[in-house]
Amino acid sequence: MKKMMFATFLVIFAALACQSPQKEVVIEKTVEKKISNMDPLLRHVVLFKFKDESSEEDVEKVKDAFMALKSKISEIEDVEWGTNNSPEGLDQGFTHCFFVSFKSEEDRDIYLPHPEHKAFVEVLGPHLDKVLVVDYWAKKD
Repeated sequence: MKKMMFATFLVIFAALACQSPQKEVVIEKTVEKKISNMDPLLRHVVLFKFKDESSEEDVEKVKDAFMALKSKISEIEDVEWGTNNSPEGLDQGFTHCFFVSFKSEEDRDIYLPHPEHKAFVEVLGPHLDKVLVVDYWAKKD
């Protein structure tokens, strides 16, 4: 019996020895860290309250005209917009927020009297009840 167990052991050992060594599997994960632009940006925040008689189509035309400014005025770094959804009830009727970013006050100062900006104001004018504008330098600290 001992000889049979020893023979079985030798057969298994020989079989294992003849196999090629297993390759070590290494799984690498690359974690990409999004590096945000740390340069400060001048934010130009514009809030609109539209007239009650302005239709959804009128408001959409205003929004489209505002968003088109980025492609027409090179000094605009970025632009985004959204509608108010605050549950606090402190909006004073302002429904739309437009957020324009500039690299410098000089860029903003070119934007304000720019002919394309003035053309946008012409589209906006008939539908505007109130506007609120705040400019600030973004800070991360």
